[in-house]
Amino acid sequence: MPPPPSPPGPARPAAVVNAEIRGLWSRSCGCLSPADEARYQELLVEWADAVRAELVEAA
Repeated sequence: MPPPPSPPGPARPAAVVNAEIRGLWSRSCGCLSPADEARYQELLVEWADAVRAELVEAA
């Protein structure tokens, strides 16, 4: 079962999400479990959203 979605609120910075992604891969030794794969997919979406938000904010 995937973890519950993050509560609505301010988005985390892309760097913070990226650090979580890196930690996930580091802990998994390069082989994600199904639960970790689901979390990874959620983090990728969050990271992409954060990058877009940071680009809009910078413009």
